[in-house]
Amino acid sequence: MLPAFAGEDNSAPQKPIHILILGDSLSAAYNISIEQSWPILFAQKIQALNPDNTILNASISGETSVGGSNRIAKLLNTHKPTHLIVELGGNDGLRGYKFSQTQKNLQAIIDKALQKNIKVLLIGVRLPPNLGPVYNQRFQKIFESVAEQTRISLLPRFLEGIAADKTEYMQADGIHPTALAQPLLANRVYSIFIAELL
Repeated sequence: MLPAFAGEDNSAPQKPIHILILGDSLSAAYNISIEQSWPILFAQKIQALNPDNTILNASISGETSVGGSNRIAKLLNTHKPTHLIVELGGNDGLRGYKFSQTQKNLQAIIDKALQKNIKVLLIGVRLPPNLGPVYNQRFQKIFESVAEQTRISLLPRFLEGIAADKTEYMQADGIHPTALAQPLLANRVYSIFIAELL
């Protein structure tokens, strides 16, 4: 469980919320310190609203939508979150999984959460530009389609304005954001979370 942080002066929700983050290396502090990662920075903001709010980051580097689908039931039963943030699919695209398979897995994850009245935020990711714009556009439509079908909140392009705009925001692999980009990602998630899920 992430520690509580003092911080922003915002009105606190009446009841504590419990957020589960299910992601891959983009959310698992790949090649940066955990303290610099967007989930920790996001946690600081959420816990500034109410110190009793909790955030559990169950992200694993290399995770696929298949792995997330296999893990989600146990995670929900064990931790009983009120909110779920799903950031998966990037590794599916890199490994050439069928788009239909990724969509089916994401839908299964979200359905299990919705069955328990858990509010869900889906984060859409992009693939490296060397895979081509057409492939990337088709890939990103997976997230839009899943969000539309399940009627959940969507952050459609997690790395928009980060991946291509400034080299200091991306690690040498061109896939993972640097520590410098993490506050931007945390703010992006926080903004839509506050606007649509609270």
